[in-house]
Amino acid sequence: MNAPKCLLPLTFSVLGAFCGASQGLAAPILAPDLASFAVLGAAGVTNVPTSTIGGNLGSAPNASVGGGYVFTSGSLQANTATAQQAQLDLDAAITTLNLMSPSSTLGADLTGTISPGVYAVLAGPTNLSGPLILDGGGSNTAVWVFQFASTLITSTTSNVSVTNVGDGSDVGIYWVVGSAATLNGPTFAGNVLAHDLISSDGNLTITCGRLLSAETQVTLIQDKISIGCGGIESTGFGSGGFDQGVDIGSGGEIAGVVPEPTTLALLSLVFAGIGWARRREPN
Repeated sequence: MNAPKCLLPLTFSVLGAFCGASQGLAAPILAPDLASFAVLGAAGVTNVPTSTIGGNLGSAPNASVGGGYVFTSGSLQANTATAQQAQLDLDAAITTLNLMSPSSTLGADLTGTISPGVYAVLAGPTNLSGPLILDGGGSNTAVWVFQFASTLITSTTSNVSVTNVGDGSDVGIYWVVGSAATLNGPTFAGNVLAHDLISSDGNLTITCGRLLSAETQVTLIQDKISIGCGGIESTGFGSGGFDQGVDIGSGGEIAGVVPEPTTLALLSLVFAGIGWARRREPN
């Protein structure tokens, strides 16, 4: 039995709103200009040669980017329009990530194995004292967000590895740091978005990720930083570099981590309307 013509526009307008809302939820955490950077600092980038970079390296508004780099892709971006837009994108990304509600709180030391989710991390003298394994549970859309109110500090014996993420094509790893990030371990993974200084003690390797400072600078010492997982010392993951789009709801939830109640509500409204129309239609 067909719904009356007067209800059809309402039904399809609701469906259109539903579809439009779903499409609107999908957005990349890192906008295109920002995603092109392996290293970005608002107050400059310094380097002890030679550091190997896979992606853009730049700074804005300070145009000081240093030298002594070998680029496997990308180029220097000294206060270019691309770097300026990337800094705006970085502010937006940090805001988005900090608005996400944590699924749980973790202790200061993140050694061990951690599943995908949004985590608030307690302050401590060291956040990674040893190996950390990010286990995606077989999902190539796994997302980790670590929120640090102040500093992120890793020890010289720490390293971060990623496992069980398929080809890794849509994996996201974000370290949101309220102040400074000091990476002393030999290997790390994911995107560091810090308010203040980002530095290493030298010979740091990030095969899939970025170092992004919103207010100060990034200090490199013979490091290897690449946005493409198929780049420097490939780990076999996809080429996204952990920057892929993530479904973000209006409340900041990550699809697959927190359910989307608006979806169910809209569907219920549509089917309720159709049922009402059938009851009202004369025989």
